[in-house]
Amino acid sequence: MAYVPHFLEGHVVPIPKIASAEIEKFKNQPFQVEDFYLEYSNYSVLQNPFRKFPYYTASNIDGKLFRAIKREDLFSSGDQWKKDKRIPREFQLGAELYGADGSDFDRGHLTKRQDVQWGKSKRSAKKAARSTFYYTNATPQVDRLNRGVWKRIEDYILHHEVVKQSLKISLITGPLLLDTDPKFVTKVKGETIQIPTLFFKIIYYIREGELYRTGFLTSQKRLLYQRNIVEPRFRGDVLESVDLFQNFKDAATYQVHVSFIENIGNLSFAKAKELFIEDTPEELILDEIDIQPESVTTRTRSRSARRPSSQTNLIL
Repeated sequence: MAYVPHFLEGHVVPIPKIASAEIEKFKNQPFQVEDFYLEYSNYSVLQNPFRKFPYYTASNIDGKLFRAIKREDLFSSGDQWKKDKRIPREFQLGAELYGADGSDFDRGHLTKRQDVQWGKSKRSAKKAARSTFYYTNATPQVDRLNRGVWKRIEDYILHHEVVKQSLKISLITGPLLLDTDPKFVTKVKGETIQIPTLFFKIIYYIREGELYRTGFLTSQKRLLYQRNIVEPRFRGDVLESVDLFQNFKDAATYQVHVSFIENIGNLSFAKAKELFIEDTPEELILDEIDIQPESVTTRTRSRSARRPSSQTNLIL
């Protein structure tokens, strides 16, 4: 079963809405938005055919039915990434991008393999895990981001919060596909590819019968420039609004208001209550993120000052 909006009992979390400007792009083409809404096991994807990356992935996670399956047990000979035959191949980026000269990045899962690795049987859980290896569920991420803080946040949410407490959550993940994203240094089949710099996660969960949401945002912009993965800026370039992340730590992850993500990107999300009350993004400190502790230490990091804040769980 694909993403289910009514997965959380008594509440509905519809899929995100793309901006009207994005819808207009589809209207100017011989295809519809729904043509690129792809359903997989326990999650769904809306593919952006213009950028050839997903607008977002939406997954349901049931911690009570989680199945422990090793990655090497999914395929007979290593990971088997592939394009989805339900949409034209030219609207997806696969080996031609990730194997190109200068492609110093990972195929970063958006919907995490283990997140959808649940079901009434191990067989169904394994099927769901395999379904995450489509290029429609991937974006290029620098290894320091993909294998570092982003992965540790994902593991904390899944293993400590969801599985340990047998929770159900709905999770929306994606890149923020911006017009200002930098250009990959190598043309792919003669085409210039813009590489996403910002990535988000929004978690929906039930607390005392009410629907809540928590948002996270991270950036790989400076890492892309430092590793010469994207074309360099020229003197005199105007800094865009999303460069508010230029003074933040490379590959750090920040807790933010969901409206903060909406204001930057071209998406709007289901309304829900939020416990996060800071006015500025709050950095999650890596050394304190662990699957064992009862809380995660965070610290506010603004342009002008840094100050400690109280300990808080990612999901309360």
